Amino acid sequence: MIIAAFRTVATYVAVSLYVLIAAPIGILLAILFQWKSLLYSLGHLGVRLALFTSGISFRVVGREHLPLDRAAVYCSNHQSNVDPPVLFEALHPRMHILYKHEIDQIPLLARAFRLGGFIPVDRRNRESALRSIENGASSIRSGNSFLIFPEGTRSHTAELLPFKKGGIHMAILAQAPIVPVAIRGGRAAMQRGSWLIRPVVIEIAAGAPIETTGMSPDNRDRLITLVRAQIEELLRGLGAQPGGLTSG
Repeated sequence: MIIAAFRTVATYVAVSLYVLIAAPIGILLAILFQWKSLLYSLGHLGVRLALFTSGISFRVVGREHLPLDRAAVYCSNHQSNVDPPVLFEALHPRMHILYKHEIDQIPLLARAFRLGGFIPVDRRNRESALRSIENGASSIRSGNSFLIFPEGTRSHTAELLPFKKGGIHMAILAQAPIVPVAIRGGRAAMQRGSWLIRPVVIEIAAGAPIETTGMSPDNRDRLITLVRAQIEELLRGLGAQPGGLTSG
């Protein structure tokens, strides 16, 4: 516990300093020279710094299913705050994310997210949320892949929460494949309501892409059922302990 607490403090300090130094430089260069790729490089470096300092590692099963040559919607379960950065690092070099609009309250991070093509979603405002989904679909059609968490929030248990429809609807609008993703171990790394980060091995499984070509919004509920079933199957197939594995 003492070691974990020390590493947690070191992680918060290191990442905060990194953001304060790297974000302004990256934002300025991205604006001046349209270097969107620089923001992604800096983002991946920041995630790697956080993982190294905290002692978190990950392994991915099913990499052959990741369609890196085409835009797709990566659809994952959600256990912990560590899930988004780990999946950002693990799945795709230029992963875009639909993120909660509350993050816009962090000016530097929000500015970098927007310049990188991330899209905020305010689920409390239906019209705004629909615009975000439409903007996301347009971005996918232009070649960008997105990560979504259809549960909408972190689950307290190993059971999946009901799925929201927005991200699946976005994939249908873009006629883009949906890649089911299961992640396990995040809750052991950082429990909800706790500031402590524990060193664990995060396990990730990717399933075969589910095509949406030819589908319409009328197929949305059936597609949600299919994607949910695939993620549940991937979770069962990981074969890990429910809380994740302690890293050596």
